[in-house]
This record gives sequence, C-alpha cells and structure tokens, in this order.
Amino acid sequence: MSQFLSGSAVAEVSAHALSSNVVIAVAIGVLFSCGVYLLVSKNLIRVLLGFLLVGHGTNLLLLSSGTLGKPPIVGEDGELADPLPQAFILTSIVITLAVVTFLLAMAYRNYRLTKDTELDDDPDDVAVAARTEAAGGGE
Repeated sequence: MSQFLSGSAVAEVSAHALSSNVVIAVAIGVLFSCGVYLLVSKNLIRVLLGFLLVGHGTNLLLLSSGTLGKPPIVGEDGELADPLPQAFILTSIVITLAVVTFLLAMAYRNYRLTKDTELDDDPDDVAVAARTEAAGGGE
C-alpha cells in the first residue's frame, strides 16, 4: 500500500498509527491503575469492580498485541492473520466471568451474614501486627 502513497501520506499514516497506539496504551494503563486501586479496598463491591477493570485492561492489552488493520481470520492476499490474540481474549473473558461470579457470590454471602459490604480486620492479623510493632520491627 505504501508504494501508492506519497512520502507525506506515508508519514501521516504512520503518525496516525503511532497516536492510536499511544491512546490504547494510556487506556490500558488507566484501566489497570484504577482496577488495582479498587482491588486494595476492603469493600467487596469495589474489589469486584476493580477485578472487572483489570480484566478489561487485560483484554485490551491482548487485543493490542494483534496486527492492526488486518481482518482477524483472512488477511490480504489470502494470508491468514494470527488467531492467537483472539483466542487469548476469549479465554480471558471466560476466566474473568468465572472469577467475577465467584466474587459476586462471596460478596452476597458476606452481605447476608453481616449486612455490611466492608470486610473487618482479621483479629489474628491485628495481633501479629501488634507483636511485630512491639518488637520494634514495625518500621
């Protein structure tokens, strides 16, 4: 295709591809960072949403690893495009759905038992932290 374009048109096409790659990279970074921020919360609903964001970031990362501009099955001139990124994305979607279902069931069970979506501190962890701090290793 570049044989039919002038030098400025090729530069414009490559600059557009570069800017779209930057946008995808920034979107992946935002999804991962927001997801990890929500994952470290004590609220189970936030943990669930954080896992969903990390899953979407993973899907976008796998999608960006494929070739740009080619059809997913049959490429130009009868060449086959690499189907591996699509297979990885489908696998990631299934795994994310299974884990989200488990987390949703766990959050529902916790809410039914405690009527609260926040997780309490484990008494054993609090005791270990107190002993470590008293021994001078808490810094």
